[in-house]
Amino acid sequence: MTQQAAPHFPTLPQLFLKFLRFGLLAFGGPVAQIAMIREALVEDEGWISSARFNRLLAVMQVLPGPEAHELCVHMGMIARGRIGGLLAGLGFMLPGFALMLAAAWAYDEWLASGTAMASAFFGVQLVVLAIILRAIERIGRHVLEDRMLWLLAGLAFGATLAGVPFWIPLIASGLAYIVSDRPWMLALIGAAALLLTLLVPYMHAIGLSAALTPSRATTAALFVAGLKGGLLTFGGAYTAIPYVRADTVGRGWLSDGMFLDGVAVAGVLPAPLVIFATFAGYMAGGWSGAVAITAGIFLPAFAFSLIFFERLEAAVENPALHRMLTGIAAAVVGVIAATLVQLGTSTAARASNVGVAVTIFAAAAALIWNARGSARTPAIIAAGAAAGWLFAP
Repeated sequence: MTQQAAPHFPTLPQLFLKFLRFGLLAFGGPVAQIAMIREALVEDEGWISSARFNRLLAVMQVLPGPEAHELCVHMGMIARGRIGGLLAGLGFMLPGFALMLAAAWAYDEWLASGTAMASAFFGVQLVVLAIILRAIERIGRHVLEDRMLWLLAGLAFGATLAGVPFWIPLIASGLAYIVSDRPWMLALIGAAALLLTLLVPYMHAIGLSAALTPSRATTAALFVAGLKGGLLTFGGAYTAIPYVRADTVGRGWLSDGMFLDGVAVAGVLPAPLVIFATFAGYMAGGWSGAVAITAGIFLPAFAFSLIFFERLEAAVENPALHRMLTGIAAAVVGVIAATLVQLGTSTAARASNVGVAVTIFAAAAALIWNARGSARTPAIIAAGAAAGWLFAP
């Protein structure tokens, strides 16, 4: 029986250029990006077996962060160790980062203050709301598998609309799903979550909250905002939207309209969708803010593979961890849904004609619901811009 030849791994410079090329071609969202990596490195070059790739992908899908980027980091580690992982991750993210920086600069210089493009961007914002609605449906379909998970999502939805800090429903939901068969522990977790919610106003009163949430868009504050989003991105990049929005729009550093424009731009660039954070960072804090928030949001994707991967496969097999992550994911669905309501309310308030706005949103939602994958997203965004320019002056 003949043995399969060992794969020929590239040198470090070749490795960086290979993943830079992947980054330049990373259109179409995570499914297309992962398919491209699989075809090139598993099927064509045989870096690892298909079965091992599937196990690796399963691990990445339960971790926070963009899974395509995490896969690149780990494949780079397989080829050339931790330096290889670092270079692979940088190569994959740099094209999208550079393009988003250029887009944010152009938007700020020429488009944000121009009235001629305001209607077109309003149409784009309506399309983004429809895209987020579709993302909620897709994530919820896979996560909300029983009544308890639906209840946790509903509670997180209501808590977010009531202004409860996001971390309370996330932690409470993760713990509650672990002990869902023990009513007395569920009651204890619910009481603790309620107590924490009641204590938040007192934190504001004694200045603790102000110390943790600076009023200015400093580089450090934007890095922390990105890190929060990177650590809490469960179930896809859309789950980062509530946290990045809370730490930028929520502090008055940019408007909801600008934020939605950034999400729209990210949807047409060759990059993980979380690159929208770069746009938000630039609008809030300029060049340094863009770099800081991007570093924060991608740091977990690097760290989990570079530091902890040897232990991840075993840890992910732990049933309690699975249940905790599932509970958190259910709460995230509720948080995103509440954020969509908040964004929709803000967008409706800016509409000169609500009927036209609702029509554009409904048409965009119908197109997105019937589109396969995300390949048609740029075309739908362009159609939204045209509709906004023509019908929502």
